[in-house]
Amino acid sequence: MADILRNAATLTPAPSARRRLCLMRPACQRLHRWDYKLRMDTMMVRKPSSTAFKKELSPEQREELLRALKARFEKNMNRHKGLEWAPLKAKLEADTQKLGSLSEMERTGGEPDVVGHDKKEGEFIFYDCSAESPKGRRSVCYDREGQEARKTFKPKDNAVDMAAAMGIELLTEEQYRELQKLGNFDTKTSSWVKTPSDMRKLGGALFADRRYGNVFVYHNSAPSYYGSRAFRGSLRV
Repeated sequence: MADILRNAATLTPAPSARRRLCLMRPACQRLHRWDYKLRMDTMMVRKPSSTAFKKELSPEQREELLRALKARFEKNMNRHKGLEWAPLKAKLEADTQKLGSLSEMERTGGEPDVVGHDKKEGEFIFYDCSAESPKGRRSVCYDREGQEARKTFKPKDNAVDMAAAMGIELLTEEQYRELQKLGNFDTKTSSWVKTPSDMRKLGGALFADRRYGNVFVYHNSAPSYYGSRAFRGSLRV
């Protein structure tokens, strides 16, 4: 009896061997490929965080952010002629949620600055004013639909979801052109801009840059992404 059991043990494939034998069968091969694709999609597609911009900044972080914003505000008065820092600071200190959004804009390389003041609404308008498209937001598709449409090499995020998670809005084509009147931006990079819904339904998405002394707006398929393209956002405080 002992000899029979020993012989049976030698004839039973090890777990790894059983798996290899299974993968030789067409049905098992299809199941393995489906399981692998599912796991890869789960790892590569990251859901946006809807609470990222609501995080509370510590007193030290608030002071550091306000110092950076003040220095940029005073250095670039051409972007907001006639405006003063004191009333803006008061608005910022009274709105911790908007400070959180500005902190995310700053952290991802946007270098936010005031570009206008809506007197009717009493709101200061911030745009991302970094010379090139923000480094911390590059290599992203336009939106989630475009991101999920990719069969391979899915990026970790998309512009629309990232902006929503930060509590900001993508610049429209009109706003992007307004920004370019204040300086030369995206001379080596490009930025996604908000795409009209009718164009998006057809699969396209808009991006823009500055080349040869002019501002150009182009189209791309929404699943596209490049290491030199991010997005610029706006925020009202």
